[in-house]
Amino acid sequence: MYSPSELLKRIEQAIIEIQYPTHPTSLYEPIRYIMSLGGKRIRPTMLLMSVDLFDGDLSAGIPAALAIETFHNFTLVHDDIMDNAPLRRGKATVHEKWGTNTAILSGDVMMVEANKHLTNVDVRVLKPALDTFNLTAQGVCEGQQLDMEFETRNDVSIEEYIDMIRLKTAVLLGGAMKLGAIVSGATEDDAELIYQFGENLGIAFQLQDDILDVYGDPLKFGKQVGGDIISDKKTFLRLKLQELASAVDLDKLIDQAENMDNKDKIEVITNLYDRYQIRDAATVRMKYYLDQAFKALEKINTPEDRKIELVNIANQLMNREN
Repeated sequence: MYSPSELLKRIEQAIIEIQYPTHPTSLYEPIRYIMSLGGKRIRPTMLLMSVDLFDGDLSAGIPAALAIETFHNFTLVHDDIMDNAPLRRGKATVHEKWGTNTAILSGDVMMVEANKHLTNVDVRVLKPALDTFNLTAQGVCEGQQLDMEFETRNDVSIEEYIDMIRLKTAVLLGGAMKLGAIVSGATEDDAELIYQFGENLGIAFQLQDDILDVYGDPLKFGKQVGGDIISDKKTFLRLKLQELASAVDLDKLIDQAENMDNKDKIEVITNLYDRYQIRDAATVRMKYYLDQAFKALEKINTPEDRKIELVNIANQLMNREN
């Protein structure tokens, strides 16, 4: 069994060795740039962990890992345009450095490059690999669209929100792990189970992100605490509060955006979360999806000792405050 750090080194080396076309330079330089910014590479790492789980050849999994990482970074380029974000991983975003039009085109080419990587998998599994990748990519785009639509809706339900984060965030992790199973020759049942593990872990991860945005230590969490409150983002906590709060408190929730500065806004909403025990409700739902992930992993027909690294990395992902 390989450790996540060993697999990450393989991925980083494979990214360094990617040969992009050289002309036109302004189209491909942004791709080299965004791919070199690093990040945790969680998805390709867990794809290779899935390969390892099913005793597959890691080299056979590298093309799929590069496809997933390239696609993920493509979404970041376009998301940053939609969010008008100036920074990505502490560096200038692609559209800030090269302009919006070039960023759009470079992102488009990244989708092509992702498919080119995927066509390098063993031809015997190419069809199911492409089917899984395309379904995953489509789901991510659907999730992004729903997220944008939610910004202008006041009737978003908690179940709609869960489905949105499933699509926008969780299916990419599930799809990555299923690709790892496919290139390893795992059975369809086991490939589906590892997908369920990844998808449920992804939902739990995002729900924990919602919680940490309000209650996390900014030095450990790495983000501004209360950012979702400031931007009126419809997170699980916000939607649960709207479900439980009294009419008086709902009025306070609605009025605070116009009448308070950010510091007071965070304090008022956090106090409402505390009053209605919203953190506890979010934690219960988060633990439900984490439990579903581990139940799927338990059913996979591989020796238990081969699952240890996946259990460990799942627990690490879900204990980001510590």
